[in-house]
Amino acid sequence: MTGYDKHYAKYLMFKKDAENEGISIPLRIEAYFYAAFHLIEAVAARHGMHIEKHQKVRRVLESSPSIFKDKTETLWRSFLEIENQIRPAQIYGGAINGKRLEKTRELFDLIEDICGVYCRDTR
Repeated sequence: MTGYDKHYAKYLMFKKDAENEGISIPLRIEAYFYAAFHLIEAVAARHGMHIEKHQKVRRVLESSPSIFKDKTETLWRSFLEIENQIRPAQIYGGAINGKRLEKTRELFDLIEDICGVYCRDTR
């Protein structure tokens, strides 16, 4: 499964960057965002789906509830909170906030937990 392998490798790469305390808080938040996207995309690929870009996460997951079942809404809401609330303030705004990094890490951990449960081989 090439799509799965590619996205899973990117998830691991971005997660490593996100956990690197030598990188600035805004870039670590950005790395968590990309790691979360690629992990979700990897699981979707295992189920024969392709999200394509981060703006489509909610739409694709809602149209394919069989992937994450009763965790679908929790997953896309967690991802969108990072994408639309935390990330822009840290990347474009003036604030650099360690508490927002911690919140991002908590949301990312939830995304990882959900994806881990539903990341089963469907071949």
